[in-house]
Amino acid sequence: MAPKAPVDFNAPFQSARPETHEEWQARMGLEVLAVLRSELYLDFRFLDQALGALTPAADERCGVMATDGRTLYYQPSALLRLYRENPKYLKRLYLHTIFHCVFRHLWLQGSRDPVLWHVACDIAVENVIDGLGRKSILRPLTYVRRRAYEALTQGGHVAAAAPAYRWLLTQTPGVQKQLAREFYADDHRLWPRPGKPNQPAPSPQLQKSWQKIGRRMETELQLNDKEAGASAGNLAEAVKAANRSRSSYRDFLRRFCVLREEPHLDPDTFDLNFYTYGLSVYGNMPLIEPVETRESKKIEEIALVIDTSYSTSGALVRSFLSETYALLKQRESFFRRMNLHIIQADNKVQQDHLVTTEEELIHLMDHFELAGGGGTDFRPAFAYVTRLCEEKKFQNLRGLLYFTDGMGTYPARRPPYETAFLFLGDKFDDANVPPWAMKVVLDEEEFTRPAAAPAPDLAAALEEEQDLYRDLNNS
Repeated sequence: MAPKAPVDFNAPFQSARPETHEEWQARMGLEVLAVLRSELYLDFRFLDQALGALTPAADERCGVMATDGRTLYYQPSALLRLYRENPKYLKRLYLHTIFHCVFRHLWLQGSRDPVLWHVACDIAVENVIDGLGRKSILRPLTYVRRRAYEALTQGGHVAAAAPAYRWLLTQTPGVQKQLAREFYADDHRLWPRPGKPNQPAPSPQLQKSWQKIGRRMETELQLNDKEAGASAGNLAEAVKAANRSRSSYRDFLRRFCVLREEPHLDPDTFDLNFYTYGLSVYGNMPLIEPVETRESKKIEEIALVIDTSYSTSGALVRSFLSETYALLKQRESFFRRMNLHIIQADNKVQQDHLVTTEEELIHLMDHFELAGGGGTDFRPAFAYVTRLCEEKKFQNLRGLLYFTDGMGTYPARRPPYETAFLFLGDKFDDANVPPWAMKVVLDEEEFTRPAAAPAPDLAAALEEEQDLYRDLNNS
């Protein structure tokens, strides 16, 4: 693909009628975007599909650039001004907007604070762009940026939007505002706003389209890592993290529900007219009684295995168990009588806690202690659960859920029940999960509740940089 020639703003244009200034700006804006797209393609060939996924359209209401995942809106006058003054910044801005779509930031806000979520998304994208190390999009890395990236990637974590959001929650309002100004780039006004009235529902097809583009990017980055550049590791990790399907734990448990009758009045099938008519005609004899049973879809039998090996974070295990406890003790999740085995295992089965009632569950969680700490081998837990099935300890086992970091030996053969490996957090290895098992990355927001606490070092860094700017301006 040959690069386009620079845009000539003085070139004549033949038209059937005189062209207005606004029309000329919109047309030249399209030319500028075509040039930027061609130059980005030459630098990042793995972005070919992503660069062509947005249709440009002029819109005076937006900032320089904005997108809704389908259209790339641009303000013609601002776009042309920046193209004359700072084309490198404009190219970086184009890339920034594209990466928001590749990482699907537009559709992942959920119940998060919208202002902090938008800042977190900008931090995640800028971290990737700064890590690419290409001269065509390079900008000075300020002290504030460097300290923010270091704080986010401590412990080997990926600086994705969700961890950045949790980190932002721990900062003071002043630091949050400074970070918002530091990382601001494109206009987010067209992003979906959950909970707002008269907002169109997010398009699942549009999200799937960008997910497909992201998966193709991940494959091309793996195959052509040399072309992507030695410093494109941030991008590869970010795309890989974005491509993982994150699920709500509560929603995922519904896959293991069964339909069964239980003693409970069913008002949906009860006709009040016949009831009151009988009482009015015959005194105390209704023509129809309320149905005393109803069909409910809940969890009845399940095996929950907790990886307690040395490689699994004890804090994550306890957070997972706390959320599991909160879900299990809700009557709408389980039948009054259940058959739940909570199994602790590392390279062997350490403990098996049988829970059949809510009282037993409460007692277990009040006295629960982690057991294990050895290596990781998933096979003993599978063999143990299979033996329970053979001994009729499970009558209708819906599935086995294995909470782990994935660093262990998997069974070679598929068991006679559904299996899901549950991952939480950023540090886990899901490369060797067998094809017959479900691989689920749980939404970490369900399990972590960060305490709001200021970060004095970053606040001091921002103050120090402001003082430096003041000294430079005064001199």
